[in-house]
Amino acid sequence: MHTLAVAPDLLNESTLAATKTRIEQAIDNVMGSLPKPEELSSEERRGMISRYTSVLEGNFIYWMTAAYLSVRSEDARPIIIDNLLEEVRDSHPAMLRRFAIAADALPTKEDARAVNDELTRARLFFGKLSAVPTLAAMAFFEGFIQRFMAYLADLAVARGSSDLEYTDVHGICDIAHTEGLIQALSAEMALSPLRPDENVYEGVDQLEALVNRIVSGQSNAAAA
Repeated sequence: MHTLAVAPDLLNESTLAATKTRIEQAIDNVMGSLPKPEELSSEERRGMISRYTSVLEGNFIYWMTAAYLSVRSEDARPIIIDNLLEEVRDSHPAMLRRFAIAADALPTKEDARAVNDELTRARLFFGKLSAVPTLAAMAFFEGFIQRFMAYLADLAVARGSSDLEYTDVHGICDIAHTEGLIQALSAEMALSPLRPDENVYEGVDQLEALVNRIVSGQSNAAAA
């Protein structure tokens, strides 16, 4: 019996295409689940901005650093470094905090508690430093942020804010960031194929669950 051999490059291209499709589907799922801003109360708008801020302000740079530490590809590292440089040099956490303050939506302990379970699971995932699933997760998150910015801006404006620097900047820059992470993912897939027991979508699933919690609010643990 003869088995048809498939070139590694073709396998990588097929896997990358499937991964991009899965990432886009996850983003579509989240965006499709968003309630209309005009149907939310002022407190519901505040809560969504606050939970988003609670997650992003102290974790995004940490997650991107995990991506840098995990990769082996020399083509992937400059892409991640450029992203980190922009985050740190332009102080995106400070930009996000100004955005939250202007919308009167600084996170409370209740906001932090609401996302705690999903955030903890995401942190533990990034701690594995598994390159391909980590890059897939960050490509999902950058793609989600880019598409979410107009919605987040609408929430802030409805709260009386006029400081939209954060949403304006990320609505543009994260297009390039997402494309760069897909390129890094392609390079890393060629160098570090997945182990048989490794799930390329583990981080995508974890972050999708976290984003859904940002949107929906209180967790079961917080309600107890």
